[in-house]
Formats: sequence, C-alpha cells, structure tokens
Amino acid sequence: MEEITNVMEYEEIARQKLPKMVYDYYASGAEDQWTLKENRNAFSRILFRPRILVDVSNIDMTTTVLGFKISMPIMIAPTAMQKMAHPDGENATARAASAADTIMTLSSWATSSVEEVASTGPGIRFFQLYVYKDRNVVAQLVRRAERAGFKAIALTVDTPRLGRREADIKNRFALPPNLTLKNFEGLDLGKMTVDKTSDSGLASYVAGQVDRTLSWKDVKWLQTITSLPILVKGVLTAEDAKLAVQNGAAGIIVSNHGARQLDYVPATITALEEVVKAAQGRVPVFLDGGVRRGTDVFKALALGASGVFVSQSLKTSKTFLGVATLCS
Repeated sequence: MEEITNVMEYEEIARQKLPKMVYDYYASGAEDQWTLKENRNAFSRILFRPRILVDVSNIDMTTTVLGFKISMPIMIAPTAMQKMAHPDGENATARAASAADTIMTLSSWATSSVEEVASTGPGIRFFQLYVYKDRNVVAQLVRRAERAGFKAIALTVDTPRLGRREADIKNRFALPPNLTLKNFEGLDLGKMTVDKTSDSGLASYVAGQVDRTLSWKDVKWLQTITSLPILVKGVLTAEDAKLAVQNGAAGIIVSNHGARQLDYVPATITALEEVVKAAQGRVPVFLDGGVRRGTDVFKALALGASGVFVSQSLKTSKTFLGVATLCS
C-alpha cells in the first residue's frame, strides 16, 4: 500500500474495506447532502494573507480546554457505533487520543461503554449526551459518565428527531446483530422498553426516544443533576449562542451534526464567526465539521475558535497519531 499522506486517503481506504451499509452510515449526510459538501467547500473559499520573515523556529501548539492542558487544539468528536469499523472501536480511539495527549468525546450511542473506555487507561474524556423522554435514563447515563471519570458533558441539541439520511433508508441500516449500544446495557430503561422485533433493535428504538420537547429549560435541569461543565453542541446562530451563555453553558460547539441532520444549513466554518462574536469571550467556542487538514484548523482558530473536534472511526492508535500529525 502506498504511504498515506492525508486524511482523505483514509476515507478512500474505508470505502474499499467497509461493508457498503457501514461506510454509507459514516460518510453520508441528510437529503441532497448539500451541507455535507458545503462543510468542505466553505473552507476552500477562505484564503490566507501570509506574513513573511517571522521567526517560526519555536512553535507551541499546546492549549487549554476547560482547564485541561492538551497537546494541540484538535480533539475527537463523538462518533457512534465505531465497532462497525473495527473490533476495538471506541477503545482504540480512547487509547489513541490519550497517546496524542488530547481529548476524546465518547458518543452515548457507542459500541463500547463508558466503563470500558475508562478501563483503557488515563485520558481526558467528555461524554456526548442526548436528552430522552425518560429523564431517569439521562440521569443514569450522566452518573455513569461521572463515575467513569469523564470531565464534561457535550449536550447534542440539534437532533429532536433524526435527519433524513437517504443512504441509510436505501441500505435499511441496522446495527449488526453482534453489536449493541453498550451505554444502555444494564440501565433501568423504565419507560424505554425496547421492541426486540424492530429492524434496528435497540439502536433505532433509542433514537426514537430522544425528547422532541427539548428546550433551554432542559439545559438548566441538566445542571441540577451534574456538576460537570456542559458544552452545547449544535449551535449555528448568534441568537442561540447568546442563549447558551445565558443558560449556563460552559462552552459552545458550532456543529451541524456532520451535515446529517438538516440539509441546507450553513457550513460550520461559515457560522463560526457570528457565534464567536455573540459569545463575546464569555465561553470558549469550538467547531466540528469539514476539518480535514491543518490549514482547516488554522482557519477555524483565526476566526475565533478555541479548538476543533474531528470525527474519525479509528482502526488503531497508530492511525490517529498519523492523523494528528497530519493535522498539526
């Protein structure tokens, strides 16, 4: 195999190796996939004005996120069901992020539990959370993340219902029968009784249990059940950025859910500047979506981001270290 020189080449290898249903789940966006393309195209329209004859022999890429010092302003975004890509799944991602001295965010729809990820060794980890109709389930998930040593909650707010992902519809996507959403095992699901006969089993049922009445009052409620800082993930406008600050968010993640939710929303790099201006420095603003190169990271930082989150389904720790090196 030829030497891999950039992140996009990993994507092509994944296309060749993964089953079509799995690859399409990871790679596709909602409806026409306009926003999916725009997440990348918008970066290409931002140009540099380079200054020359500046001493760059000493470069320090370390930064601090919510008080935690990390090696670079590049962190791991939550990506669901990683064991569809490799048996080690999220556990490999956790080891890789720790080795790279950066932060991993674990999806609540992971195929490894918070306890399993914690058992891989030391590391700074955040937990991505949806709010379900049964608040008891939410409380149980948060308590487990706290006990496992996770340091923050990334509250996803742009998914009152799943986006129309037509590739998944055509492929009749279902979590492979040998896998499960591990964070829901052993929970008292209460009203969330799983229909074992449904095509996607637990995965589709849990998705259907996300609370469509979710509002800012629920951000306040979440603060009453945890002392962990809460990042609001899914902000695209100045108006919502101001509300996030007003409602006690510790940070904002500018995100369009990888273009998998509502098509024809702006690319995240396009929305970033207005969100940063609205936050007025009161909380850090981060970005995910479309980041493929170190120049993308630089553009986000130049427009006011405190760091970026990148989504990768990682095969080995070595893979992520390669990605981290390329991005930096």
